[in-house]
Order: sequence, then structure tokens, then C-alpha cells
Amino acid sequence: MSSPLYSHDILRLAASLAGQQRLDAPDATADCRSPTCGSRVIVDVRLDDQGRISALGLDARACALGQASAALMAAHALGRNSAELEEALAKLDIFLHTQDRVPDASFWPGVEVFAPARAYPARHPSILLSFQAVRDAVRQAAQQAGA
Repeated sequence: MSSPLYSHDILRLAASLAGQQRLDAPDATADCRSPTCGSRVIVDVRLDDQGRISALGLDARACALGQASAALMAAHALGRNSAELEEALAKLDIFLHTQDRVPDASFWPGVEVFAPARAYPARHPSILLSFQAVRDAVRQAAQQAGA
């Protein structure tokens, strides 16, 4: 674990996920798995009448990078809508795949912690997983609400 990929900040974020719980009676649930590493993230959401996340619960069974990503996503997901989550996922993907320059990290607070992972494409699915799961859960909740 001496690799810069598993920095103190990443490990602290991953550890901060302890105690996260699933929601009782969510509006929707998404269960996403990474075929690359076997990580799994289950996200429960409740939306307000404007289609924004009002409550979020999760269960992340992932590597340190996947857990850190889930913690970072959960810390800043409340109040976001489907379009904002879609944009954040797309920008995170671009951020991870940008090798030749320092990419813009202003789209999600704290995401620059994953900059060392840009050099490890096999790790990208773990980092993207929780963002995909929350996007999917919000989409599903919005569809069920008829929005």
C-alpha cells in the first residue's frame, strides 16, 4: 500500500464510509457491479418534489478507491438532480482519462484526490461505480415519479 495511488487522503476517505447505511423506504435503488474488479455499490435515494436528492443511503463493497469514491460522492450528492449527476459522471470519466494535461476538477468537490489514478486505467471502473449507481437510482426514481 505504499503506492501513491493509495494516498493517505484516499485511505481516509475510504474509512469515512464506515457507518453509511441503506435507506428505509427509498424512492429507488440501484445496484451496480464492476466486472473488472468485482466491486459492488448499492445506492438508495429519495427525491424531493423538484427531483433533487433529499436522502441517500448506500452499501459499498469495494476496494479502497471504490470506497473513497463512494464517500466523496455521498458527501456532495444531496440537492443534486439527474442532469447534474449525469454531467458529474461524464466529467469524472474525462478527468480520469486525461493524461496529457491537468484536467479540470471543479465539477465535484474533492475529486482531485483521484488524480494519481489517471495513470491506472484498470482502476477507473472502481472510481466511476458509485457515481454510476447514484445516477441510475435518481433516473429510476424520476421515472417512477413520472418526471
